[in-house]
Amino acid sequence: MRFFKKNSRCFIVAEVSANHAQDIKKAISMIRQAKRCGADAVKFQAYTPDTLTIDSNNRYFKIRHTKWKGQTLYKLYAKAATPWSWFKELKKVADSEGIIFFASAFDKKSVDLLEELDVPIHKITSFEIIDQPLIEYVAKTRKPLILSTGMATLREIKEALSAAKATKEVALLKCVSSYPASAEDMHLRTIEDMHSRFKVPIGISDHSLGTAVSVAAVALGAKIVEKHFTLSSRSKTPDSFFSITPDELKRLVADIRITEDALGKVSYGKNPNENINRIFRRSLFAVKDILKGELITESNVRSIRPSHGLKPEHYKKALGGRAKKKIKKGTPLSWNLME
Repeated sequence: MRFFKKNSRCFIVAEVSANHAQDIKKAISMIRQAKRCGADAVKFQAYTPDTLTIDSNNRYFKIRHTKWKGQTLYKLYAKAATPWSWFKELKKVADSEGIIFFASAFDKKSVDLLEELDVPIHKITSFEIIDQPLIEYVAKTRKPLILSTGMATLREIKEALSAAKATKEVALLKCVSSYPASAEDMHLRTIEDMHSRFKVPIGISDHSLGTAVSVAAVALGAKIVEKHFTLSSRSKTPDSFFSITPDELKRLVADIRITEDALGKVSYGKNPNENINRIFRRSLFAVKDILKGELITESNVRSIRPSHGLKPEHYKKALGGRAKKKIKKGTPLSWNLME
């Protein structure tokens, strides 16, 4: 199955992450909301605090981020994790809603869990892109694989792609791994460079506030947009402060589809929908009554709207000609009216 063909629509992913607040009813509601908003897929994260880190209180494990400080990595991940016992039910709900369900994998056990559910796509986050053995393990599933590239150097991206060679379809996401990411840090022109360098579909994992950056990325060729979303701006979860609401997600989907339609193809000249407005183009008209035998001059012929007369490019040639018959003011000029 190929998800990211050159001419396919942008694949829009609603990232739930920790915004379910460890309430399965809320997680199910988010799946249904994502579908109603027009997202193509809903994504979760398949980790436990023990698969990501260890329960240690020493200085190496303490978080300095403004929103998450005052706790250890273990405690943060304990609050943010999606219980693995939910995944079968969540996948079932997504299938019934007609929206693709997948998740980021963080170790071999999580890959095995997701394979048991037969997810159609796998995802590796920016922080795991340097874990080549994990990427090799995921790639052996032969399923499409999305690699997020936040913080990754060109060398690290090349190494990740090499590790993923067992699968035929790999996509890269331009990403800035800060929360929230500022617009000026996004450097979206990198999308075009990534496509040129790596010859694979490129998308964006967008942690910036609002939706403008994601829409701009699509205009630059992004074939995947991944955006964290929350049911309410009032939610207080580890990820809610940089997540968009359902109203914003719905608007994002609509704006991306408009952008795709607007991109179109290389096109010059008029299109059929412009024909009705052809009248607003200029052409040559008699702006005074011109008697038979009278010279055509700058005082009696001008380039004006509408477009029924000779094109303005013929103006100089027409000057100095003589009227074959009387030409009334407001008559479009044509060669058969002149000698």
